[in-house]
Formats: sequence, C-alpha cells, structure tokens
Amino acid sequence: MNNQTPAAWLAVMDEFLDYSANVKRRSPNTVRAYRSDLLDLFQDLTEIGLDDLSELSLSHLRIWLSRLTETHAGSTVARRSAAVRTFTQWAKKTGHINLDVGSALRPPRAKKSLPRHLTQDSAADLMTVAETKADDADPVNIRNWAILELLYASGMRVSELVNLDLTEIDLVNRVARVTGKGNKQRMVPFGIPAAEAVDLYLRNGRAQLVGSESASAVFLGRRGKRVDVRTVREVVYQLLRDVPDAPQLGPHGLRHSAATHLLEGGADIRSVQELLGHASLGTTQIYTHVSAERLKSAYNQAHPRA
Repeated sequence: MNNQTPAAWLAVMDEFLDYSANVKRRSPNTVRAYRSDLLDLFQDLTEIGLDDLSELSLSHLRIWLSRLTETHAGSTVARRSAAVRTFTQWAKKTGHINLDVGSALRPPRAKKSLPRHLTQDSAADLMTVAETKADDADPVNIRNWAILELLYASGMRVSELVNLDLTEIDLVNRVARVTGKGNKQRMVPFGIPAAEAVDLYLRNGRAQLVGSESASAVFLGRRGKRVDVRTVREVVYQLLRDVPDAPQLGPHGLRHSAATHLLEGGADIRSVQELLGHASLGTTQIYTHVSAERLKSAYNQAHPRA
C-alpha cells in the first residue's frame, strides 16, 4: 500500500490554497490550517488505498473523522471537518471531484467549555504589576504595560494588537481601528488608563526601540521590528506569575476577561459582540454563561437556603 501522498493531490491542494488566499482573502493562519488539515486527510486516504481523488466518498471522510475523534479534541475535529467541507465544495465546482461529498459530513458536536478568565481584582492587580515594572524606564517594560492595558481595555485579539499601525490608534478619542478575522475592520474603544499607558510608551518607550525596520508598527521588539504574537504571549504569562492566585492565561484570557467583566457591569451583549468582532451572537453568549456561573456560585455561598 502506498502511503505517499500523490503529487497530483498536492497540486490540487496548492490550487485550493491559492484560491483561498488570493480570491477568498483568507488569513495566512487559516490557509496554513487548511494545508495541515488536508495533508492529514490525504495521509489517511492513501493509507486506506484510495488512488484517485475523484473517487472520494462520504465513507472515506467518515473513516478519517472517526480516527480523528479518538485522538483529538472535539473543537479540533470540528475545525478540520469544516476545512474539508470547504475543500470539497471548491473541488466539486472546479471539477476535481464529481460530488461534493463533504457537504454531508457532520462532526460530533463540540462541547463548549467556559473560557478561563481573571477576576476583576486579579485584572486590576495585573495592571498594577505591569505599571510598577514600567517605572524603571526600560522601554520594553513600558511597552509591556501598554500592551496589557490595551488588550484588557479593548478586548482585541493578540493578532489584531501586533498588527496595529500608528495611524490606527487615536489617543484623543481613545479608539483603535483593528483588522480582525476575514480582514474585517472595526473600531474598538479603550479607557483612560490604557490611553495613558500607550501615550507614555509612544513618547518614551517606542522612541528608544524604533529602528530601520520599524515602519509604522505601534508595538516594537528590542530589535526595532514589529513585535510578534509569541512575544506578547510570553509577556502576559510572565507578568501573571506575579499576581497571587491568578490562573495562567495568555492574551486570549485577557480578551475573555474583558468580555466577562463588561457583561457583569451591565453591558449589552450585542455591544460586546461588536466590540469583540464576533460574526455570531452565539459566540458571544458563552460569556453570559460565565457570568451566570459566577452569580450561581455567589448565591450558593451567601443565601441561607441555597
């Protein structure tokens, strides 16, 4: 049995990835995920003896999906099956397969877990830790304080933060223009503490970090290049270690925290949806469950007949 993915299949995959990137304008991360998911599928198909991609059937896909469910989380299975459905739809339209067999593929329903987040007190302590470290005038520590304040204040994704340019942040009106999933732009507000931290960074921090490769990036690394996602993740992890009893979270945990605290403070769920850039209200509604769980916990502790 030949376990080597046929070159013809790889050529079809490359054609699909090119279409996804240049016609559908999918993000580089999405295109990379498509490639990984399709290579995984192709490996399974060659192992079960499929020689011709045009003969792909729903049974083949179900065998692959069954294997995935034994080794991967439900969310990963759902994402990969969605990628394959997108691929088979395109492959049918372009004549690479005869039937869109992926359209009938249904993964197991992914269990939604409540997102981990900080309490309001822990979030305040984290900002204090970052601000205190910024007092040493190290430009990176000043930058880190600004990063944490802006992530928590705006609820923006870490990818949106690292891609911010100077022209996209307005400290006077305290809004930033970010580009989210699907290259969709939106305006996100932020508060006075974040504005003050970012202003200090732009005046005293960025000026010391800027170099020939800085271009118009807001947040820079020590070598003057645009800061990357991995660096921001490490910044959040490191600073959270100085917050007693705080869970170890990454930048996305600050996004979860911002959404949860907004709803706890009485914000309208559709406003939170717009702030976070969620395409579906259902995605935002997970945070109402977080708030409800906290309310239930408080009730159980405080009510005499709980």
